[in-house]
Amino acid sequence: MSATLPFFRYHPDPVTSGSIRESTETCARCERATGWIYAATFCTAQDVDAHFCPWCIADGSAAERFEGEFTGSYRLDGVSAEILEQVTRRTPGFHAWQDPHWLVHCNDAAAFIGEVGYTELAAHPDALDQLRTDLRIDGWHDAAQLENFLAHLGHGASAVLFRCTSCDTHLAYADAS
Repeated sequence: MSATLPFFRYHPDPVTSGSIRESTETCARCERATGWIYAATFCTAQDVDAHFCPWCIADGSAAERFEGEFTGSYRLDGVSAEILEQVTRRTPGFHAWQDPHWLVHCNDAAAFIGEVGYTELAAHPDALDQLRTDLRIDGWHDAAQLENFLAHLGHGASAVLFRCTSCDTHLAYADAS
């Protein structure tokens, strides 16, 4: 197998995000040690450890064989069946304190960038503004409390950052323990 990892449109850097790591472990699907192993969530009713090589994730064979998903379809409303399949069954998921979910923009799933604190989020004002709006809709009516929460992202709560694959707009949601 090639040493070059497969490209995941909706999770372009799974090594940096910690979803895929170097390992001598054997893939539960192909039963080979490829040098890389998946290290995040996999939802299935079957009794299987979620140790899959990136190639078995990319070609969909891991999800097919074990009838599972790397992420749920929550908040993937409005995307095509092909995109839904790509994100849930052919893209590495990621760790989150709460149920991880994918964001959508321009009728496409966005690309997962990673978990970030306030400093990293502030570098993407479009995502910070969108997160402020979403948190106000969710009931954060006190502006000072909202800004305090945002300023302390990275300390008990974080933002999950995405980038639109069409227009490059950044999006985020808050994740807390």
